[in-house]
Amino acid sequence: MQKKVLQRVVMVVGNPDGPAHGALFIDQIGAPAPALDDLWPSIVITKEEIDAEVERLSEAPRPENGRRRSLIVHPRDVGPGHGLAPGIQVALEVLLPGERTAPIRHNSSQVVFCIAGGGTAIVGARTRSARPFERHDVWNMPSMATYVHVNDTAERQVRLVYSNAALLEKLNIHYVDVNPGESVLGGEETGEESSATPFEETFPLDDEGAWLMCYERLVNPPVNESPSLMWRWHKVKEELDKLHALGPSYRGRRLYLLYNPATGRTNGTTHNFFATMTIRPAGIVDRPHRHTAAAVNYYFQGSGHSTVGGQVHEWKAGDLMLSAPGWAVHNHVSHEEDVYELTVQDSPLNLAMDSLMWQEDLKRPPLLIGSHAGWSTNRDQM
Repeated sequence: MQKKVLQRVVMVVGNPDGPAHGALFIDQIGAPAPALDDLWPSIVITKEEIDAEVERLSEAPRPENGRRRSLIVHPRDVGPGHGLAPGIQVALEVLLPGERTAPIRHNSSQVVFCIAGGGTAIVGARTRSARPFERHDVWNMPSMATYVHVNDTAERQVRLVYSNAALLEKLNIHYVDVNPGESVLGGEETGEESSATPFEETFPLDDEGAWLMCYERLVNPPVNESPSLMWRWHKVKEELDKLHALGPSYRGRRLYLLYNPATGRTNGTTHNFFATMTIRPAGIVDRPHRHTAAAVNYYFQGSGHSTVGGQVHEWKAGDLMLSAPGWAVHNHVSHEEDVYELTVQDSPLNLAMDSLMWQEDLKRPPLLIGSHAGWSTNRDQM
């Protein structure tokens, strides 16, 4: 019989105000490792539910900032930082013909996906980098980039916006500037120019691999600006459809990452998320697997079902799904029609934190992606 371990809380000595105002010591002697079985359950937000919310937003009076916006929040979420997954905020945004949003910028980054209509995304207040977009186009909004969305079409514009705002709000560091002004151009503000230094900025401390870095380099690292990029669906689809030729014996997933080179080895669309476009030919059954990154899928063609943590969830075109709530075993099955989907996952954040555990084969130990070698597919044999 396993002995029950009781948690012992010890108030900091000398604090007359009690534990509400002082730090605590929490006794961990003999405490078990944290469990990974209390995951938020996978849920499906149906097309009908999304359509009803789009209608509600459309019928509401136009707000002063022009943003008809609603968060899609998991029922387990208690805040702060409301999300569909603990670190992934998903917003539904609507813009009627002729409307435009007020300029805004924030230190959260975004993946934006147009699911109906079209329009123009304007990034930057001085250069007016205007990019027209259509249904199923995807683009990123970098941190602190000033932006505006415009509906210059005759149809209603509907966007899904995936953001790391939920995580930043949990950390109480989400900076939002609702009045950036015309002089601010997101992504181009810089500090003082660096000059050549007469001292070494970094140097080895010993011959065992430890280094030191001076303060001047610490507060002024090399700039690696993340641009706003657009992945146009008609171009992505051309490449994606070529993967249809990979037969049923292919050991991998038929997808492309919408890659932003600024994210480097973390393989992101933003520094926090990757977005992938996937084609699932009819009748394809994924191998069960799991990873520490959470994943949110939007299906825009076809139907199928997913088994997540032993629970079966049916889905169809127009549904949004928390398809992988962290370390839950899951797999996906397409039905009688080819499936197209957008998946947003916080893998780059996990990879940067060196916490991206991935178990592609449940019969083998999990891998730490980025620090351990990954796995190979058989694509070169297809």
